[in-house]
Amino acid sequence: MIPESNQTVAIIAIGRNEGDRLKSCLRAAMAGARTVVYVDSGSEDGSAEYAASVGCIVVQLDPAQPFSAARARNEGFACVMEHEPDVDLVQFVDGDCDLVDGWLERGVAALNERPDVAIACGHVREIHPEATVYNKLCDLEWQQMPGEIGACGGIFMVRAEAFRAAGGFRADVIAGEEPEFCVRARRAGWKILQVDAAMARHDAAMTRFSQWGRRALRSGHAYAQVAALHGKSDERYYVRDCRRIWIWGLVLPAGALCLAPFTYGLSLAAMLILYALQFVRIYFGGKKRGWTSGDAMTYAFFTVLGRFPALAGLLTYRWRKLRGHTLTIIEHKRSSN
Repeated sequence: MIPESNQTVAIIAIGRNEGDRLKSCLRAAMAGARTVVYVDSGSEDGSAEYAASVGCIVVQLDPAQPFSAARARNEGFACVMEHEPDVDLVQFVDGDCDLVDGWLERGVAALNERPDVAIACGHVREIHPEATVYNKLCDLEWQQMPGEIGACGGIFMVRAEAFRAAGGFRADVIAGEEPEFCVRARRAGWKILQVDAAMARHDAAMTRFSQWGRRALRSGHAYAQVAALHGKSDERYYVRDCRRIWIWGLVLPAGALCLAPFTYGLSLAAMLILYALQFVRIYFGGKKRGWTSGDAMTYAFFTVLGRFPALAGLLTYRWRKLRGHTLTIIEHKRSSN
């Protein structure tokens, strides 16, 4: 029985070759809302067929156009408006996540209490943080303090009117489309709220260093593209993040290597000291958040190391724009089947 408060909420799930993760996602979604739309981006594992079999409205994206999460969510929203034009709220969820029982009620209540809030999100936690260090990193990244925030991830509840007014997602933003949308929503006068409640369980399913590196590369691409769109605003959105990647990923190591012959290697030693100080700063930042020493050390190490694949992401974006290439999705994992 779907709670009465959830009758005004439609759920949009998006996926591409999520396998068993999608099945779990859709089971949770179907138990929580009357209308569930699944948008498939060219899956080859039977995802679309499964979604239809459990009663979802299925949208299969035309492969003639580049796939992106932004495009999938936009087409899912259009489908919701076609089938439920009077729906008030839309919950977005990715195919590798399960919505937590009770979240929809909490999200609806939060938006009802705050008419100035367009977007509400809750806590996302990893299903198996102990499985790999990469899953643990995701679990640490998801942890946010409750209250008003500047941007959220791709799993959130939004007022349909606010989504329409902001123009939805930019379909050409292949990563970082959520903060880009949030920038426009806030400019329109809306607020974004992190609710102190469990929202979803995420299954990163990352088992290899190469997957982590690919994900970090995608983050660098996101920083570069969103900074190109909003970096000249008052907020200078993502400009500082890009500058940090350039300095720690390229300028510092390149400078140290160039000076090494003239400093008898002292420039390399100085570089290592600076990286160590960066590690210590991030470590104590994690400790202030209440993390264990082990978690803080893990997060600090991979954050420092992540500057290098993120630099590759910045360069990938610059190269694509220079060559006039179509921006296509950057994937880092395969189906769970």
